Amino acid sequence: MSSKKFLLCMLVLMLAVFALSGCGGSPGTPSTSSDSGTNTGEDTQSGEIITVTDSDTHAISLTGSSSTGTYSNITIYKSGAASSSSENADFYGTNAAVLSSNGATLTLTDSYVSTDARYANAVFAYGGTVNVSNTTIKTYSSNSGGIMTTGGGTMNATDLTITTSGNSAAAIRSDKGGGTVTVDGGTYTTSGTGSPVIYCTADITVSGADLESQASEGVVIEGGNSVTLDQCNLTANHTKLNGQDTSYHGVMIYQSGSGDASDGTGTFTMKNCSFTNQNGAVFFTTHTTAIINLEDSTITNNDSDNIFLNSSEAAWGDGAAVTLNATNQAITGDITIDSTSSLNMNLTSSSTFNGAINKSLTTSGGTVAVNIASGCTWTLTGNSYVSSLTNNGTINKGSYTLYVNGIAQ
Repeated sequence: MSSKKFLLCMLVLMLAVFALSGCGGSPGTPSTSSDSGTNTGEDTQSGEIITVTDSDTHAISLTGSSSTGTYSNITIYKSGAASSSSENADFYGTNAAVLSSNGATLTLTDSYVSTDARYANAVFAYGGTVNVSNTTIKTYSSNSGGIMTTGGGTMNATDLTITTSGNSAAAIRSDKGGGTVTVDGGTYTTSGTGSPVIYCTADITVSGADLESQASEGVVIEGGNSVTLDQCNLTANHTKLNGQDTSYHGVMIYQSGSGDASDGTGTFTMKNCSFTNQNGAVFFTTHTTAIINLEDSTITNNDSDNIFLNSSEAAWGDGAAVTLNATNQAITGDITIDSTSSLNMNLTSSSTFNGAINKSLTTSGGTVAVNIASGCTWTLTGNSYVSSLTNNGTINKGSYTLYVNGIAQ
């Protein structure tokens, strides 16, 4: 063979090997990556198996507004705990398995992501956009959320199966700087302490999903942020106290004071949902302003104390100013508003309330205003104490007494 033909053959062979190898290994072949793609342009991968064992590294990473990437049928195994500060991992995704940052757009479909290391969030949007669908996500260690959004990022999730087993590892998680999270369909389950299904410092909307916490709150909203649930099944079994918690509850709205979430009104909206609370109060609010909007949902409280709403200072120094709006909604259980809190309760569109307000606190409770629209009913289950009452509906007092501004009605 001539030297020219030999050189040409060698060149063709080298190009073929390079084309097969890609940046993450040949399709279906395990590869080890210290950071398989801190990409700044356009990237496409399919059928890769990527294993990452180093700290502060990613299986896939895109950064910059000009960066886009599409990844399908990817299998990712991530270990290696964060070696830098925990804040870097929580706020900026420095140890995440998959990361979109600083305006990048990353699409992940039909894939599997597993992490087993502290501060190893699975799929992370820090100021970037992530579109993730038909993907199974499992995290096994603490501070490792399923999908994580910070720094004004955008997370669009469709038909995911997420399970987390570590502490402080929400399935749908956000942190400093928040962003916008939209979840459509899927199953989301947590079993660790301090691991609600949703930890919210963002604007989060979840539709048509099954959500279950096995040891923590179902939903926690911090600061001026919001969670909207539509046609979801939520089960909360808060059995392990965490941090400053002094009581059990299904949904918590508060301001921690850490600076991770801006001050403002925390809003929880639930429409056409099923919500089963296994332990403690259904709702707990403290140290914030809170709005709870409930519409046409089935709420079951299996806790023997049957507390629907508890607003108190607890360990945070003061309670909450709460607005509770019920639209075609049945509410069952007692409401407790301590002297550092207030409540504005509005029953509209055939809503019913079977319960007592401040039956234990009597006149030492906070300001409570109750507004009952035409066609709505309040049935007392104990003596109740409110500051003001507007009644255009029906109040069934039975053998109990309703006190308005200290005067028996």
